[in-house]
Amino acid sequence: MSLPTWRVRSAQPGVVVAPDERLPWPQTFAMGVQHVIAMFGATVLAPLLMGFDPNVAILMSGIGTLIFFVVVGGKVPSYLGSSFAFIGVVIAASGYGGHGPNANLGAALGGIVACGAVVLLIGLAVTAAGTAWIESLMPPVVTGAVVAVIGLNLAGVPIKNMAPTPFDAWMQAVTFLSVGVVAVYTRGMTQRLLILVGLLVASVIYAVLANGLGLGKPLDLSGVAAAAWFGLPGFATPVFQADAMLLIAPVAVILAAENLGHLKAVGAMTGKPLDALMGRAFIGDGLATMVSGASGGTGVTTYAENIGVMAATKIYSTAMFVVAALIAIVLGFSPKFGALIQAIPLAVMGGVSIVVFGLIAVAGAKIWVDNRVDFGDNTNLIVAAVTLILGTGDYTLKFGGLTLGGIGTATFGAIALHALLRRRPGR
Repeated sequence: MSLPTWRVRSAQPGVVVAPDERLPWPQTFAMGVQHVIAMFGATVLAPLLMGFDPNVAILMSGIGTLIFFVVVGGKVPSYLGSSFAFIGVVIAASGYGGHGPNANLGAALGGIVACGAVVLLIGLAVTAAGTAWIESLMPPVVTGAVVAVIGLNLAGVPIKNMAPTPFDAWMQAVTFLSVGVVAVYTRGMTQRLLILVGLLVASVIYAVLANGLGLGKPLDLSGVAAAAWFGLPGFATPVFQADAMLLIAPVAVILAAENLGHLKAVGAMTGKPLDALMGRAFIGDGLATMVSGASGGTGVTTYAENIGVMAATKIYSTAMFVVAALIAIVLGFSPKFGALIQAIPLAVMGGVSIVVFGLIAVAGAKIWVDNRVDFGDNTNLIVAAVTLILGTGDYTLKFGGLTLGGIGTATFGAIALHALLRRRPGR
């Protein structure tokens, strides 16, 4: 497959830059930095919530983006960052407590590799048979319900596990209020980085109250001072356990839906449909997720944050994503960067988690709204209603020695219910 050579376009304001074009290299580099900033907060937050090494996650997001770029022939502008769809199933599969390194990381990584393999197989099937079947299998009512369940299933993690003291509970409130203020009362890139900026504001408030007034566990930056500027991240090896793989692999449905949505969105923005590349996009995301999981990183997916930047700038050049990927790879080899991320107080992370998990749940509802899902149709009503309760209540089924938890039963249940209950033509 051939890669683009990128025709050079003027950097004048208002100029639309197509995927196979680029600005002059200095401006392309600046745009790449902006896309790194856009994906940064979520890509770093996801590994922290699962007990992964954030340096490995950042490194693998860069490598995954390059893998995706090559597989799609450089024709789809996209950054692949840490997927939040994995958080609930990884926590369930590994028994992670919410802070520090994940002691059962290997089993989670095995599940992530398995999930990537499923996405890869979906991509091969789409390449061979076309796109109609995947859109029929996962209509908006199904994908919206499953996305919403991921956020709802996680609700208890920050509330029950990340506020061990009354002070921490109040700091969670300060944190989600900080994020809310940034989201509503700022503009431009500050508003786009609402999670990151809100986290920084809350961390400063935490330091004043804990370190200055002694109200909580002091913020400790000694690890940051001691860490080297450059070094190898903490790579890890997957362990393939049937229970963990069965629990995590269904996230493939979400990754496929996210890729599908990404292609539709970019195609609409550029006026050039990308459906013909759907199979290759799935394959690229599957391969990137497998490589990341095999190295100790999170599963990866196309990022809505970067779609937002493209929509705002009208610059869709794939060259800037190559630049962004290379910058992320450099950051991945900085232990000082990793130590800074690890120093974030647990309560602040808990407050950010409340916002993020809520946003995931609302994103599912937004899929319904954007696609005008008709809940006057009893098929849609039952699929959504049952799926939400299965996932939120963590409905669990056992198959011999294997266990399928709430997100898995909700995912498979949504697909099966829709296939069973949807009205056929003539009925």
